[in-house]
Amino acid sequence: MLSFFTVDCLIFTFHEGKLKVLLTERNEYPYRDWWAMPGYFVDKQEEMEEAVDRIAYEHTGLKNIYLEQLAALAGLKRHPEGRVLTVAYMALVRYEDVKNKVKPVTNYMRQAQWFDITEVPELAFDHNDILQLGLKKLKRNLNYSTAPFALLPEKFTLTQLQQIYEAILGESLDKRNFRKRMSNLGYLKELNEYQTGVSYRAARLYKFDKRKFLKLFS
Repeated sequence: MLSFFTVDCLIFTFHEGKLKVLLTERNEYPYRDWWAMPGYFVDKQEEMEEAVDRIAYEHTGLKNIYLEQLAALAGLKRHPEGRVLTVAYMALVRYEDVKNKVKPVTNYMRQAQWFDITEVPELAFDHNDILQLGLKKLKRNLNYSTAPFALLPEKFTLTQLQQIYEAILGESLDKRNFRKRMSNLGYLKELNEYQTGVSYRAARLYKFDKRKFLKLFS
């Protein structure tokens, strides 16, 4: 038995220098054939945590991803069938961890696909608004959160780090000033390793030192 209560999942990743969001193509009304965030009704006998995990898996094929509550929305016009409360959750995943796992396992969705956040179409329901809420949260917390490093590979270049910041902020950053700022953070660990398998000059790799980050912000 279903309730008038849904869960929507906003899932970000970083790939090929771009911040991306995972969208699903709906296969049922309302908004059939539209792209939307993964989401569906919560069963009346289902615990919230169970519903979030189930819906994320059924609509994307992804398991064991950490989804954090973002916002609750209950606007009168957000659903064509009347007021439907939704709780939006947000997740940040490394592309390398999920690239071969994205595939809906329910008939409610035809397919799931990563979209560059600058190329997101008009979405079903109020999902464009939810996307903007997620981006605003990333931007607001950028200077004291681990979000950029949750999206990057374990070992990354400063160029990749700058691309993450620029995508979240929606603006270009001066390379010299950005690198100076990053070097002063105190929780970036410079490695004696360089990129491999690239046709251009290999860049030095870095790691995020979570212990030092927690010490600074605890």
